[in-house]
Amino acid sequence: MSYLSIEFSVLFLIFLCLYWSCRKWPVLQNYMLLIASYGIVASFNYTFALILAGYSTVIFVLSLLIEKTKYQRFWFSISIIAAMVNLAIFKYFDFFSNALQAVINDLGLGVLIPSTEIIMPIGISFYTFHSISYIVSVKRREIKQTDFISFMLFLSFFPSIVAGPINRARDFLPQIKVKTCRELLEPYRAFTLILFAVVKVYWLSSAIADTWVNPVFSSPAEYNSLDLIFALYAYAIQLYLNFSGYTDLVTAIALLLGFKLPINFNLPYLAINLRDFWQRWHISLSCWIRDYVYIPLGGSRCGFFRTQVNLLIAMLLSGLWHGASLNFLIWGGVHGVGMVLLNIGDKYFGRNFLANRFAFLAKLITFQYVCFAWIFFRSSSFSESIEYLSAIMNNFSDVSLHFNSLVYILLLLVGYYLYPLATNLQNNTIKYMRRVHWLFLPIIFILILWIVISFAPSGIPNFIYAGF
Repeated sequence: MSYLSIEFSVLFLIFLCLYWSCRKWPVLQNYMLLIASYGIVASFNYTFALILAGYSTVIFVLSLLIEKTKYQRFWFSISIIAAMVNLAIFKYFDFFSNALQAVINDLGLGVLIPSTEIIMPIGISFYTFHSISYIVSVKRREIKQTDFISFMLFLSFFPSIVAGPINRARDFLPQIKVKTCRELLEPYRAFTLILFAVVKVYWLSSAIADTWVNPVFSSPAEYNSLDLIFALYAYAIQLYLNFSGYTDLVTAIALLLGFKLPINFNLPYLAINLRDFWQRWHISLSCWIRDYVYIPLGGSRCGFFRTQVNLLIAMLLSGLWHGASLNFLIWGGVHGVGMVLLNIGDKYFGRNFLANRFAFLAKLITFQYVCFAWIFFRSSSFSESIEYLSAIMNNFSDVSLHFNSLVYILLLLVGYYLYPLATNLQNNTIKYMRRVHWLFLPIIFILILWIVISFAPSGIPNFIYAGF
């Protein structure tokens, strides 16, 4: 069930009325949230809900053993292994089995690995990371062992289970286990975020995808190099609008339920380098990778060379988290290599050497590098990525322009130059919305929704990160 569908909107409004009618009983609200969350998971496939319930039970029992027994390290290791094996089976089995079968065939062993079609459960990457956060927090004594219902809700909380953001146990569990009545949080901000989400995802992202991105990426050999470059920039914008729009929507939903989700985006295309980019893009994931992969590997504590190795491993795992394919590994590797080169530059020329002298140039170079990496992220296979890159290199004169791409690219550069003006857009919109009487807010919403539907492509758009 799409969170942008009419069905979800109607059901959510009904649920919201029932939910806040039980305001005096937060425990009852938690049960309602748990039922709603499992209902949404089951709406994709009922087996997904069964898998989530089984996984939650196993991890909760193992977390009890971590806290209650003297074999903490053993049960902690078993818990991490169980979480990763579950993720590997459902998300990476086909990828690794195909790779292993290719090796076996090359060796001429004549062994066939059984072919099994495994459907990846919705949200498995996100609730796996949530559970690891909980296990680590229990092991480190950052939090006390919670009850089973609260743990199940933490893993399944429906605003963030489909495509994040990634919640931390120490930050989110206290919001579940409140003792006093919950409050509706920042209603004007929630309303503004919903408007932003509708415009970003339903209209702009979809229009960009249908008009430029999908046609060009489906047959790059037919397009001029300028078309291909523009389509790549367009995809960077499409992905950002889609993912940040989704984050806006679920943040608003959580606020209406009395919960706060972590910030996930902070104008990432204003980054002065790749390090800065990952402090602005999918912040909850980059922080998770830093705290639970990079730092446990040794971080920057073991010398310059080891730091770069740890960084590469962390970025490769970040790529693999996004999907079980060679392309995502390459995408993570491209970012890893870029950050290693950045660290080498910092070591010999001083930290942020270019950005401190030519800030706009540093931002522009970073944006170009990030867009180059998006080729591997968007293409469905390595061969398609190479085809796209080859077409960019070779189609300057052999293929005529489909779009007035040079004009579009120039407009994009102008837009990029004006992009910093968006820094306070959300806060300013909220400020103006506060001046509007709440009775008129539905009229504003209906008017904007009518405009969006009038200009947007037909159909309900998908959330790109729901596939990860």
